[in-house]
Amino acid sequence: MKLTVDQDKCCGAGACVLSAPEVFDQRDEDGIVTLLTPEPGSEHHAAVREAAAMCPTAAIGVRESG
Repeated sequence: MKLTVDQDKCCGAGACVLSAPEVFDQRDEDGIVTLLTPEPGSEHHAAVREAAAMCPTAAIGVRESG
């Protein structure tokens, strides 16, 4: 799994951080998403899919591999 985030789309809702705090964080100054782990381990895949589904602006891109 490979992830991308579009910071221009992010509205800072924070749902991704609540779903997968090991993978996503938010900038202190404006709450915009930052990606901590672009290729998360399989133990995080379900949480990442949930985070992407919950993102109100579809700022999280998930590319499944293999």
